[in-house]
Amino acid sequence: MRRIPLSLTSLALVCLLTACGGEQGTTDGAAPTVGPSTEPSTASVLNAATPEPTPTDVEPTPQQKKSAPGTAPAATTTAPAPVVKAPLTCAHLAGAKLGSSKTPYNGYPDYLPLTEGQWSGEDGATVTLQKPCGIGDLDGDGADDAVGVVSINSGGSGTFYTVAVWRNSGGLPVFRALTDLGDRTPVVSVSVAGRRATVVWLTRSPSRGMAELDIKRTSVYKLAGSTLTEVSHTDAPYNP
Repeated sequence: MRRIPLSLTSLALVCLLTACGGEQGTTDGAAPTVGPSTEPSTASVLNAATPEPTPTDVEPTPQQKKSAPGTAPAATTTAPAPVVKAPLTCAHLAGAKLGSSKTPYNGYPDYLPLTEGQWSGEDGATVTLQKPCGIGDLDGDGADDAVGVVSINSGGSGTFYTVAVWRNSGGLPVFRALTDLGDRTPVVSVSVAGRRATVVWLTRSPSRGMAELDIKRTSVYKLAGSTLTEVSHTDAPYNP
């Protein structure tokens, strides 16, 4: 057997004890020295991932919820109520004014005020409101006007008839226009429809005397401003 020199044995033992030139080892059982860690801790990572709530993120308290203004209700638009015009009736004509300075009646320079359907002048003339009357819209303003008939007698044998129009002004008659029918030509009926006034009245043939009524005439009138104009008429025989 080959013998190992003593010097080599001693050298191997020294290397074993000193880790052969490496760093000096620690003794068994000694706790390793732990320095401060430069890695972030778990708590700091969680804190960084969960930001602190800002004032705007905080849930409002019940008092804050109660005092917070709510959404205003949507405004509703109410359609204006239609304007209802006061009606005009034939009874109103009993106290109406007849004629005007612009459209005089029977040559009088101003209107004649009717009282209970009549007017009497200093000249001896008497104006009487007749019974036939029609109510309807003649001028297209949506309010019903009145078409009436008056007669005038100045003390003689003649009685002259006139068709007159009063417009509706807040339920009151305001004189508008007129048209003369002539002497002793009584009116049978008056009606208003389609912005036209229809007047049925009695007259005579040219060969007949003033008292001889032999024609029943139906005249249709239209209103234009302060003028009442006949647009057509039809005649039928009349036998009293």
